[in-house]
Amino acid sequence: MDNQQQSNRRLSGKLFVAALVMFGFGFALVPLYDVMCDVLGINGKTNSSAALQPQGLVVDETRVIHVEFIAHLNQGIPWTFTPTQSTIDVHPGQVIQTAYTAVNLSEQRMIGQAVPSVSPGLAARYFNKIECFCFNQQGLNAHQSAELPLIFYIEPNIPESITTLTLSYTLFDITKKTAAEQQHLAVIRPSLPVLPANSRVELAYAQGGVR
Repeated sequence: MDNQQQSNRRLSGKLFVAALVMFGFGFALVPLYDVMCDVLGINGKTNSSAALQPQGLVVDETRVIHVEFIAHLNQGIPWTFTPTQSTIDVHPGQVIQTAYTAVNLSEQRMIGQAVPSVSPGLAARYFNKIECFCFNQQGLNAHQSAELPLIFYIEPNIPESITTLTLSYTLFDITKKTAAEQQHLAVIRPSLPVLPANSRVELAYAQGGVR
């Protein structure tokens, strides 16, 4: 009986350790998956800051890529959000300028943030945004509308198997998030004491601010 109990304890211990390992591996898979997606370009993420237009960029007029533009609104945001053009035929290496339009239908100022994705995911590494409204937050007053510019090019070395590319933006309401961040900064930002005029001059000299 004692041997059976010891055997059960050993088995329980092994199962517990195995469960911990599997649990930890499950957490590790998330960042590993993100890294692999970034390396392989299969997650459709595009550049999050402005790309520089290469000098001497050659336009490949022998190829045409059909670019589709899609707009989505995250649930609950009272805006309209649409591309000004639904499709454009693009030569690789050609710099294209287009836009999306947004209208705040609510009765208050709101702040939106557009998040882009490209499909097929492999095409994302060849899709470069020189200017994009997605680089910045978009604040609109009640019933205000705005044209949101987009300038991009597709690298000439994009695989020939890619003939159609879809650029999709999802617009999120970040009004409350932005307000909360600003309030947090206001709380943690130290307030400077009000000093007499002569003290300010002495302080400036001490900090090297007056020459």
